[in-house]
Amino acid sequence: MDKINDYLDQAMKMAIEYLPKLALALLLLYFGFKLANRLSSLFARLLERLGMSSSLLTFSRSLANIGLKMLLIFTVAAVAGVDITAFVAVLAAAGFAVGLALQGSLSNFAAGIIIVLFRPYKVGDWIELDEKFGQVEEVEIFNTIIVTPGRKTLIVPNGKVVENIVTNYSKKGFIRLELQVSMPYSESFPKVKEIILQELLAIDTVLKDPRPEIGIESYDSHNVLLAVRPYATPDDYWQVTFEAYERIKAAFNRNGIKVAYSEGIELGTIGE
Repeated sequence: MDKINDYLDQAMKMAIEYLPKLALALLLLYFGFKLANRLSSLFARLLERLGMSSSLLTFSRSLANIGLKMLLIFTVAAVAGVDITAFVAVLAAAGFAVGLALQGSLSNFAAGIIIVLFRPYKVGDWIELDEKFGQVEEVEIFNTIIVTPGRKTLIVPNGKVVENIVTNYSKKGFIRLELQVSMPYSESFPKVKEIILQELLAIDTVLKDPRPEIGIESYDSHNVLLAVRPYATPDDYWQVTFEAYERIKAAFNRNGIKVAYSEGIELGTIGE
């Protein structure tokens, strides 16, 4: 019984000594996280007023938020009575272990810094990466968020951006569309070329400078394949594509230009 009483006394003394510190540490942690989020938002607003780009703004806000929370954790540990030296040593060891386990994430973080500094693209740019085409919505610490024309959200690791070829369609302010139209061998190419050119120039979103390019691309068994290359801004890519094909088809109909295609339908049996 004496030993039990000794243990109870020690537990009571420890509770009296550490419970207030622990309670204070938890309060600091709770309100500190809220304050860190608030300060990082204010920091982002300040950077925005200073004219910082959207890409760097998002990245800087995330970095500031993480830094403030790390500082808060050290402060809370000191308030709770934890030996900071030992705590730092434990964190260093844990950080080393986590670093080995998260090598990919660390490389994405480093790649994010490279993207922000050298800016191969920025928020709002239309890019193609690993055969994925879309508009950059956000540049985060580890990932780049891309929205496709079909409104799909692609989360691309920043490391993949640095390791691959990135096509930035917004860098020059305009892009060339790769359209293809066919015409019969019997038709006059200069005539068809002029018809297509006039239809392209009638589209408001097609740029007049540089002028659209039209030429013979190749020959197949029934038609001459024409390369039709109008220029437009990246935001008008699909609008120009759809309107150009629609106008060219209507113009071919008005001018009696025929296109070879198979009208017959062959039916065959399907086995079990």
